[in-house]
Amino acid sequence: MRALRTAGECLGFDCSLDWVAELIDEGSARELRDFDLSAVSVNVSVESARSAFETRGWNPVGRGAWQRDGEVVVENACTSGFDLRLRCGPDSVELTYRWRPPTRDRAAALVLRSRFHLLARAVLMQYPALWWAGVRGRAPMHASAWTNGGSTPLVTAPSGIGRSTLLRHELELGSCATGDNLAVGDGTTLWGLVEPVRVEGGSGRRMPHGRREAAMAGRVEALDPDAVVVLERGSGDRPTLHRCSSTKAERALATSTYMAAELRRYWAFAATLAAGTGVGPAHPPVTEVASAFVTGQTSFSLALGKSPGACLSELLTDAEVAECA
Repeated sequence: MRALRTAGECLGFDCSLDWVAELIDEGSARELRDFDLSAVSVNVSVESARSAFETRGWNPVGRGAWQRDGEVVVENACTSGFDLRLRCGPDSVELTYRWRPPTRDRAAALVLRSRFHLLARAVLMQYPALWWAGVRGRAPMHASAWTNGGSTPLVTAPSGIGRSTLLRHELELGSCATGDNLAVGDGTTLWGLVEPVRVEGGSGRRMPHGRREAAMAGRVEALDPDAVVVLERGSGDRPTLHRCSSTKAERALATSTYMAAELRRYWAFAATLAAGTGVGPAHPPVTEVASAFVTGQTSFSLALGKSPGACLSELLTDAEVAECA
């Protein structure tokens, strides 16, 4: 068994299909390691069997989902082609998958390769980690945090604004970060969700929008942010940083999370498991956690310029100096 530390959890993988094992290794950004099995909180098993999970006598939860005695079976989870059986324990959860795609989804997996890889990784790796983290009091966040040893901003923005580009610039200057797109938080700490970064000029798998995957240098498991920064598109030549209200920052963090394409299928996934097991929140406390992150912290709005200019860490340092002057 190989394991991965992600979203504040330890995922253990036991895979009987070689092509799925490679997909999981790739989706972990090659960060799978040998762990003490006692540390694993989310057990993921992929079986070679092609038969359906037995659900005779089980209670229907909804279309394609059944439950009995706290266990849940989901057919073709998130249209990924994988059936799922989940069982919760007091301190860990077990998820067993079987590859049984309907003809339509099998064809889509062959034709839309990058889409299939992202969806399969989400169902096999990311969504289980997010859900169990939610059971333990954390909520998904479309945000990342980074630090250069000074300030530690939590940075959020809708997809396409430029957060990944800004993060890459910070990493090149020696910062460390929780991740690129997704994380979980409890209002004090942000834990990164491990995945490859998608950048222009990368050497890994080809992804949408002309990008390729690459490993992320300077990744850390978690950080405690001391400021919240909302990114916006600016019209000036250089980036400008201004104070903003906590209300604006809270709304931006919550709306960016709900808008994130990476989480579009997660809400139904999480609700189905909550309905079938009776475990965890019926709805992740996204707005509550966003509110906790901005409470007592300084919030900023960063309008990105046409050229990169100074890095965010320098801008935040200048802002602190100006406030103390």
